[in-house]
Amino acid sequence: MAVVHVAVGVVLDEQCNILISRRGSQAHQGGLWEFPGGKVEPGESVVRALARELREELGIGFAASQPLLIVPFNYGDKAVLLDVHIVTGLTGLARGLEGQPLCWVTAEELARYEFPAANAPIVAAVRQRLAAVQGA
Repeated sequence: MAVVHVAVGVVLDEQCNILISRRGSQAHQGGLWEFPGGKVEPGESVVRALARELREELGIGFAASQPLLIVPFNYGDKAVLLDVHIVTGLTGLARGLEGQPLCWVTAEELARYEFPAANAPIVAAVRQRLAAVQGA
């Protein structure tokens, strides 16, 4: 089974709220919430893929990204490698250009949303990172 390399953005606003979106019902893991991003094309860097996906899906750009973690995950019917970056310094106003609902949430509120299983380590890492930053 081929592994799909995915650039994932933990998009933060100036108050450290996190942007999540709901996957379309027809998509793999449809109806669940996710951190925005998409497939890395051949020859494309993760940061370039993330910039492209955020522009296409949400109409936003960003000034900075920082690697957070890499999550390999096999769903049985699909294997993914999630290359996760924290994204800051947003430009533009985020909107669901593909009709997807969006929500800005705090790190604590992430627990109220149902994410694909592969996202569990991302949720944990985001909560830990933001708790450390906000506690400093």
